[in-house]
Amino acid sequence: MTKFLYLEGACGISGDMTVAALLDLGANRQKLDKVLKSLHLDGFDYHVSQKSSYSICGCDFDVHLHHPEHHHEEHYHEHEHEHDHDHHHHHHEHRHLSDVYAIIDRGEMTENARTLAKKIFKIVAEAEAKAHGCPVEEVHFHEVGAIDSIVDIVAAAVLLDDLQISNCIVCGLNEGQGFVTCQHGQLPVPVPAVLNIAEKHGITLRPTAANGEMVTPTGIAIAAAIRTTDKLPVSYKILKSGIGLGKRDFGHANFLRAMIIEDCTDDEQIYVVESNIDDSTPEELGYAMEKLLAAGAADVHFETCFMKKNRPAWILRVITAARLLPQIEDIIFRHTSTIGLRKYPVERSCMDREVVKVSLPYGEVDVKKCQIADIIRFNPEYESVKAVAEKNGLHLRKVFEDARRSAEDKYASSKA
Repeated sequence: MTKFLYLEGACGISGDMTVAALLDLGANRQKLDKVLKSLHLDGFDYHVSQKSSYSICGCDFDVHLHHPEHHHEEHYHEHEHEHDHDHHHHHHEHRHLSDVYAIIDRGEMTENARTLAKKIFKIVAEAEAKAHGCPVEEVHFHEVGAIDSIVDIVAAAVLLDDLQISNCIVCGLNEGQGFVTCQHGQLPVPVPAVLNIAEKHGITLRPTAANGEMVTPTGIAIAAAIRTTDKLPVSYKILKSGIGLGKRDFGHANFLRAMIIEDCTDDEQIYVVESNIDDSTPEELGYAMEKLLAAGAADVHFETCFMKKNRPAWILRVITAARLLPQIEDIIFRHTSTIGLRKYPVERSCMDREVVKVSLPYGEVDVKKCQIADIIRFNPEYESVKAVAEKNGLHLRKVFEDARRSAEDKYASSKA
């Protein structure tokens, strides 16, 4: 069964929250220590501890810089999750993307972790470049280029690589409201970089009543870099979970939950897939039906309907197993003119079925025996009946009725 990393964004997301959640999930702390040491960045240390937020216990990942003589400078904007305590009010060097890449390149990490760390930084760089109207190469990293944020992103990449989960679900991220203070004055939440990343990578932001920034550029960039889907499985089992605490007080528990889940969706779960179509030709619809049945759909049919502007149209309805949904959807989009479809799981009750053979004076016919409780029905198979009828020049109905009676007699005699 497929495993996923599920990042639940009920309290937003930030870099340090992600790192803490991954550590709490069981990612290797010793491996992280080794990699961060190999970056050869002077003047920082970090602490990993268990704390609580409004009685919810979780892991806290806190980076400290050793620059007490420097005062807090205003930056492009404040990453409120990461920078809520006084010891984070420090001088941040300004770096270009190439400078950040050089730091990552000297770290002793796997190539997969290195590639991921660079990917995350590039996502942020592109978002900042769009916000400032300049090329990516000219972006001066402020908060993101700071040592603590380099640590957050590299740490996240290393821990994600250690967990070796290739599929990640991010359904959406809750965001606050109001304004944050930056060197240009105040900016509305979500800040431009977050908004640009959400727009480019299709990540849903859900507004809440919380006052302040719940989603930071670092956090959403990590989510954008690793997300493979925005939908949870129909059913899943939680194998393990981790909680990473945020720093800011929103008046409620502030944490990111990271879960390793296993898709428990029944491959044979039956789905109904529907689409309203008013601009496909009858030939196209017939061809689509052939393709759907050939792909394994349990049944395909059309119903007439009236759509907008009183247009006569067709409802295409397909009954299929869950495992075939990707192929079924592809066929519908590829071979009809529809631009959307509906799908929903359904329950069904079926009679037990088996194919039995009966011998008639003029040939052998396949008959489907259907039974539930004490109810039994015999349905001769059309293609088998047709072949025997054509071979002997008989009426289809005669062969059908003869085969049904023969099957009923055979079953009755076997039970006697």
